[in-house]
Amino acid sequence: MRYMLTYDLMETARNTNQWLGATAKAMASYPAVAMMPNPAMQWLAAWGEVTERTFSRMVAKPDWNLDSLTTDDGKDHLIEIETVLARPFGDLIHFNVQGRKTKPRKVLLVAPMSGHYATLLRKTVHSLLPDCEVYITDWHNARDIPVSEGKFDVEDYTLYLTEFMRELGPETHVIAVCQPAPLTLAATAYLAEEDPKAQPASLTLIGGPIDPDAAATDVTDFGARVTMGQLEETMIQRVGFKYSGVGRLVYPGLLQLSSFMSMNAEKHSKSFSDQIMRVARGEAAEHDKHNSFYDEYLAVMDMPAEFYLSTVERIFKSRDIARNDFVVAGRKVDISKITDVAVKIVEGEEDDISAPGQCLAALDLLTGLPESKKAAHLEPGAGHYGIFAGKSWRNNIRPLVLEFIDSNSRSKKVKVANKNAAAK
Repeated sequence: MRYMLTYDLMETARNTNQWLGATAKAMASYPAVAMMPNPAMQWLAAWGEVTERTFSRMVAKPDWNLDSLTTDDGKDHLIEIETVLARPFGDLIHFNVQGRKTKPRKVLLVAPMSGHYATLLRKTVHSLLPDCEVYITDWHNARDIPVSEGKFDVEDYTLYLTEFMRELGPETHVIAVCQPAPLTLAATAYLAEEDPKAQPASLTLIGGPIDPDAAATDVTDFGARVTMGQLEETMIQRVGFKYSGVGRLVYPGLLQLSSFMSMNAEKHSKSFSDQIMRVARGEAAEHDKHNSFYDEYLAVMDMPAEFYLSTVERIFKSRDIARNDFVVAGRKVDISKITDVAVKIVEGEEDDISAPGQCLAALDLLTGLPESKKAAHLEPGAGHYGIFAGKSWRNNIRPLVLEFIDSNSRSKKVKVANKNAAAK
């Protein structure tokens, strides 16, 4: 119960701050206050507005905000988000551009389950939609999943991916971003033995920790320093009574967020103080740079405890994937069994989350894959975010990925991409 108590205390603190912000904004906005012009009241209203928005976003899943797409025919086509497969811990969804002829490129984006929602890849989805049929793994917030649905660890995650790949078929091109890269590689290897015809046509791994020891970062150093017992005692709590997952052991999103922000506390503090002054001066807007960034950054989700702990223990500490010793459902997954799925590695030169070399290690594990089906790209000057959603992705990496997809398509319908094309 003590873990449930701490979970509810965090939610109470968040709720209280949201209420304080709303109260300050309402009080400082009374018409009577306008009779006494005072910068302090303007500042108080601005503080309340920013505070209320900040703490309310922490428990809200962001919208995709992908309403329509202008296609080659010059018309705007509505985008419908369809659920292809619904599962307790995550769904496979499709961005269906209504009225548009089906695109021959079928892409499955594997989103991270690392604290933020799949909407973190919104820009990636938007950049691919003009040229591809885009599917994505939409992971659920663990606080909303009843305990009766059971556990969810790295093996379950891997099996979910195999199910999604089977559903989409062998013409699929998989793009895994960051944290799921090693498990996506394992899922493909699992299919290579269990159901070879269900393997995707190509696999693009972007900035993922295939071998965390290949290059040290703050993330890998943390994983090496702490023991599993310390992690379980300090990071794991039980979902409180407010949510459907009451009693489920999780790594709470609010606790993750505090860790994220503490890494750049001074920068975040300045960003919020600057935003308060902009609101007070009437210079802020609903979708300004600050709100657009923090509406996504602050929206965090709880991770199942067993997934978080097994990721640290098996991916980072024992390096099961890097040693080609990963076990799923009682049987060892042999990555060398991948023999006809083209694999491309994308890394950022300035990536401080998954440093160059960590993802590239995948190519050494693919001993059964011909060199002609292996490719790698190191993006100069790019950080972690830039290689899948920033300028580097839009201008350089995306065209290369589309060209790689076309070069390794099993369908004759796909035309070779223009490597110099830029995202719309």
